[in-house]
Amino acid sequence: MSAGATRRYTIILAPEPEAGGYSVSVPALPGCYTQGETVEEALANAKDAIRLYLEDAEASGEPIPEERAAPALATVEV
Repeated sequence: MSAGATRRYTIILAPEPEAGGYSVSVPALPGCYTQGETVEEALANAKDAIRLYLEDAEASGEPIPEERAAPALATVEV
């Protein structure tokens, strides 16, 4: 990733009740997933996963995805 370039991405932390910990996805970066046993670990792993994703895209000459609008979180009753 280019030195000095700072990007911001929304991540989704989903609790994993059966396995424990949290799964993490990055909606703006298809296929960018990680996990962590605690929120802190999941956040640190998310930063690493995003950094690696962006470095790989840059090395491959692919465009760096930008998040245009943060995903919305909603709850519905059915």
